Amino acid sequence: MAQLQKILVANRGEIALRAIRSIKEMGKQAIAVYSKADKDALYLKYADASICIGEAPSSQSYLNIPSIISAAEISGCDAIFPGYGFLSENQSFVEICRHHDIKFIGPSVETMVLMSDKSKAKEVMKKAGVPVILGSEGALQNIAQAKKLAKEITYPVIIKASAGGGGRGMRVVEHEEELEKNFLSAESEALNAFGDGTLYMEKYIKNPRHIEVQVIGDSFGNAISIGERDCSLQRRHQKLIEESPAAILDEKTRKNLHEVAIKATQFIGYENAGTFEFLLDADNNFYFMEMNTRLQVEHCVSEMVSGLDIIEWMIRVAQGEALPSQEQIVLKGHAIECRITAEDPIKFIPSPGKITKYIIPGGRNVRMDSHVYQDYVVSPTYDSMIGKLIVWGEDRTRAIAKMKNALSELQIEGIKTVRDFHLKMMDNQDFINNNFDTNYLSRF
Repeated sequence: MAQLQKILVANRGEIALRAIRSIKEMGKQAIAVYSKADKDALYLKYADASICIGEAPSSQSYLNIPSIISAAEISGCDAIFPGYGFLSENQSFVEICRHHDIKFIGPSVETMVLMSDKSKAKEVMKKAGVPVILGSEGALQNIAQAKKLAKEITYPVIIKASAGGGGRGMRVVEHEEELEKNFLSAESEALNAFGDGTLYMEKYIKNPRHIEVQVIGDSFGNAISIGERDCSLQRRHQKLIEESPAAILDEKTRKNLHEVAIKATQFIGYENAGTFEFLLDADNNFYFMEMNTRLQVEHCVSEMVSGLDIIEWMIRVAQGEALPSQEQIVLKGHAIECRITAEDPIKFIPSPGKITKYIIPGGRNVRMDSHVYQDYVVSPTYDSMIGKLIVWGEDRTRAIAKMKNALSELQIEGIKTVRDFHLKMMDNQDFINNNFDTNYLSRF
């Protein structure tokens, strides 16, 4: 078993800082990369070394594969941690890492390929015995085929981009006369966003819950689940609040869900951390939606209820260690995460600029993952997320009370943030009573 000694973090912001901490706690060296726009980033101060990889635009820095590989080779790194976004699911990047004898801390390119096309992933999951939503067998060839299938599975249906994510290339169609227009607009959006206009279709489940299972697989064929997360509180398919466990589940459904996710992980020979995402209908039936072959933003709530460091385990698996048994994974209490973004709390319009005041909350079982500080300038170039506030309580009621208090203590001035939105949600009776779904916010 070859120990990884020096790891390059091919990302920025809070996840770069988060990864650097875990790497250094393991006694390894962490190398940071940064664009010229991030030259004053906090995570650079904690890395063992840092290397500028280009100009502000992501295409010239964090998506610039030659620059990142050069940085890894110059600094003598034997592994790259990709985080999420940017190159984390780029199959070419994984292959190039392998060609340069640099360990990619994530799954193999073969399993990435298997799960990256959502229509093909659905077929693989069916073979694995995972429940899937009724829909097209692979990609739709044309509008005529889409119309025929929609009649068979009955409206409403949802058209999705095979290479999609974040709600792009996705359209809900209630009636046949709306299908052609939505098909063409989804195809165009998918082509612009992902360079691939391939679409597939599913029966649309009205007002579902979005439940996902955190899994890790190792090179010995072992797989474990680290609980499930409820990510149903969304705006335009973007997650805002995540929880673990999912209070909507009964114990029988929860057990079945975890067993299915573990079986699917082993079926595809998956190694490292990944997430199976499911839709849960009103009758507590769950259906496979997609697999994210990377670390998720909301991995923190799984860490809080399990006591595990998921990034540490990603590194340990990457260097050939075996996972603990499922019986050793003990889940306790309830964790909630609020994504803190530099946006208007009502219109959710980006609000870049200089942070003039920054005070983070403290207390027992309160965690703020953030890369910002007082006088930090939030760039308009990148994603608006500036941090994640996570709390743990003995149960959901205590966790909500703790989150409300933590949000009250959080002070960020100079820019607008969604803190006030989250504060209102902690007093929202539907949220408190666990009475919401993925479309909840769109109804207001």
